[in-house]
Amino acid sequence: MTDFGGKDAPVTDRSPLDTSTEEAAVCRPSVGRRLLKNPMAAASLGFLILLVMVAVLAPWLAPMNPDRSHPADILREPGGPYLLGTDGSGRDILSRLLMGTRMALAGSAVVVTTAGVLGVTAGLLAGYYGKWIEACASWVTSAFMAMPSMVVLLTARTVVGPSVWSLMAMLGVIIAPVFYRVVYGAVSSVRHELYVDAARVAGLGDGRIIARHILRVVRAPAIILAAGAAGGAIALQAALDFLGLGSPGAPSWGGMLGDSFNNVYTRPLATLWPSLAIALTCIALTLVANALRDELQGVGAMTKRPRARTAAATVPKPGEPPVTHQDSTEPAETLLQVRDLSVGYDGPDGTVKHVVDNVSLTVRRGEVHGLIGESGSGKTQTAFAVLGLLPPGGRVIEGSMSFDGTELTGMGERELRDMRGRRIAYIPQEPMSNLDPSFTVGSQLAEPLRVRMGMSKAAARQRALELLDRVGITDPERTYRSYPFQISGGMAQRVLIAAAVAGQPDLLIADEPTTALDVTIQAEVLDVLRDLQRESGMAVLLVTHNLGVVADLCDRVSVMQQGRIVETGPVRPLFAAPRHPYTKSLFDAVLEEPEPARPDVDTERAPL
Repeated sequence: MTDFGGKDAPVTDRSPLDTSTEEAAVCRPSVGRRLLKNPMAAASLGFLILLVMVAVLAPWLAPMNPDRSHPADILREPGGPYLLGTDGSGRDILSRLLMGTRMALAGSAVVVTTAGVLGVTAGLLAGYYGKWIEACASWVTSAFMAMPSMVVLLTARTVVGPSVWSLMAMLGVIIAPVFYRVVYGAVSSVRHELYVDAARVAGLGDGRIIARHILRVVRAPAIILAAGAAGGAIALQAALDFLGLGSPGAPSWGGMLGDSFNNVYTRPLATLWPSLAIALTCIALTLVANALRDELQGVGAMTKRPRARTAAATVPKPGEPPVTHQDSTEPAETLLQVRDLSVGYDGPDGTVKHVVDNVSLTVRRGEVHGLIGESGSGKTQTAFAVLGLLPPGGRVIEGSMSFDGTELTGMGERELRDMRGRRIAYIPQEPMSNLDPSFTVGSQLAEPLRVRMGMSKAAARQRALELLDRVGITDPERTYRSYPFQISGGMAQRVLIAAAVAGQPDLLIADEPTTALDVTIQAEVLDVLRDLQRESGMAVLLVTHNLGVVADLCDRVSVMQQGRIVETGPVRPLFAAPRHPYTKSLFDAVLEEPEPARPDVDTERAPL
């Protein structure tokens, strides 16, 4: 039987099989710096910054009073004291253009803020929690989207009067459903990602997970929508002012356009200045938003590999007790006691599909207990039930789970959250998928320490560096500053181990921690797990299908088949003489290594 443990393998930063992704781990430039390297984005951003400065300083930049009329100077050509000429009432066009910038930007800010607060908030909550929140938000959204926006705005003007601020706020409410739909779709696609589950296991609350992990996903589409909403608000505000439905007397680009249109045959050049201001502002908003979207989405998506299922050798009979091997050692204190646990998922036809059926399991304090079986046998579902992290639709149907004398079954989410990360920790499968690509490794390690352990920023950083060094990473500072896509799979697994043991838990649930790694890196990771378990004395529930890992690390082992435990006992007697047919089939499926050829043996090739 192959032993993948590698007890004597050295713990190094990386092996010859662990390629050079670590060497590329350098700090990425900030988004602002990358944005400035894009000439089109830099020029557009510069224009928008200039526009904001003009809006702020307009009262001091305007050469004349924008509302003062000069009857003798009506429709004057550009030149002299009037750089851009005058309008049909003898008012300085440049002064009105500068003051109109204030109205345009402030109005668009009202629209974007209103739509963003309502739409993004509703989309985040509905996408993350679903259920009745999603149903109510979708109904309200559909109702608003069915309303004709222009009719609603004109009706609102009749009620509240000619106030541009009221109209812009109403416009924000009208377009908020667009923000909701986009944000809801983005959140729904990531709420079950592994790094979100890892954050829950670390004990982070829903609010912090949404603000730190989920909100990052919706940045890019929200920025594009905000730019489009700002440009649309400027154009619609100009249209209302052009028709005389805006705030009377206030300098605005739309009002200037309407006045110049009335004198288009006398002074056609006057239509150019407000038209250029509206067009250039909308174009700059779009270009900056697209460039910023590209930078924020620069992190490549990771692909998920489906795991194959294998056929079971025998089908366990319902109610059949597991085969038990006697333990000659003195039993330690029980830490986790699972009795008659059944987990099921509700089907669309009202039936319940059982994935774990009548499972009983005991994990003693300070021991490593292996849970083995083929893919789909219910190992991970059992671990998720203990953690209180069953996927949507899954629930504990019957049974009890007791941890250090505390009943976990029926425990509230707040109590479970307090226990995760501190008393019970979790090492997930697929290390690269369990680290958020939007944050550095260090920030993801330090955050639970600050939130759950109450450490200061400096103390959390120091503790994170110590943990990285303890799990065998030779350059903790460099790894701390790196993003997940800049490190190898072996280093990512070490990072997850460091995060799991940061709270010094009593029980560590390791769900196939070496599945995605090559043999050499497996040996190094197993060495780290073994050393940490011996130092801290914590119990480990090791979920795996690798018999070599179980033989190398575990004290006791339970074999699962189709949601039931069919055999359990100490590792040595069970491996020496398996009694259940399914356990025997697992051992029969392990390929034996052939005897290596000795150099002093003269091996002759048989003639063809």
